[in-house]
Amino acid sequence: MNGSEIVKNTGHIKPAAEFRDNRLFKKLRHGVGKAIADFDLIENGDRIAVAVSGGKDSYTLLLLLEDLRRRAPVSFELIAVNIDSGYPGYRTDVIEEFFQKNGFAYRMVPSEHYDIIKEKRRPGSSYCSICSRLKRGALYEAAQTLGCNKLALGHHQDDFVETLLLNQFFVGSLKSMAATMLADNGIITVIRPLVYLPEEDIVTFSRQAELPVVCCCCPVCGTADMQRKRMKRLLKELQADIPHVKNSLLKALSNVHPRHLLDSSLRRDTTGTKRSVDLHVNPALLPDLDSII
Repeated sequence: MNGSEIVKNTGHIKPAAEFRDNRLFKKLRHGVGKAIADFDLIENGDRIAVAVSGGKDSYTLLLLLEDLRRRAPVSFELIAVNIDSGYPGYRTDVIEEFFQKNGFAYRMVPSEHYDIIKEKRRPGSSYCSICSRLKRGALYEAAQTLGCNKLALGHHQDDFVETLLLNQFFVGSLKSMAATMLADNGIITVIRPLVYLPEEDIVTFSRQAELPVVCCCCPVCGTADMQRKRMKRLLKELQADIPHVKNSLLKALSNVHPRHLLDSSLRRDTTGTKRSVDLHVNPALLPDLDSII
């Protein structure tokens, strides 16, 4: 199997059929359906590439979108896409077997990203940053080659909230991620249908469904992005006293009041000219935000 071939769904297998009566699966499906409706993520005629790394989030995303596709009043297509970064030991065979077992149309895309990273990465710099940029570019290219107009990524509620906190604490910026946005190439629209789903629910479903999760096998797997882990610990501590804290932070991203912020680009003075404030941030303190693809 190489990057120029698509394996098509035969139509005889119904992915996620065994989970349809599962209460948690129904809850997750409802959350994705709400996100699709709230942010107009999917429209009639869409051809969507679904990025599948072999992790719990991307498997869950693919299963939920396929189940919704079969129920939806509009017609759209899904193609699972896996980017093999070339790390020794990465089990693409397990991922491909999952696609085949469940009858998904898919493409496996091999790459030489690991060799590029070994050659180009500066000593002491992040693996995740350069790897995610390379993978993002490969996903955009694959989606475009496949004739897809959208690319679905598996970022969930916790990713949105943690990124919001990381930007505030370490970058001095009030931003997170968008549920839908035009990609850097100006052609593909990126969508994030798991925006309302808590990570803990995805973890539970992944275990119940016995999804064949595989490690990316990069040299720093499990040890990178320590600042994000700090945000996870902080949120867990806050949840003990404020159970709805993650829902509240996520809601804040869609409940913005520019008049009560300090960004001068959001307002003009009496002469009609924009005012700016020069804030200096120590680059050494910045977290690796590029690791979120």
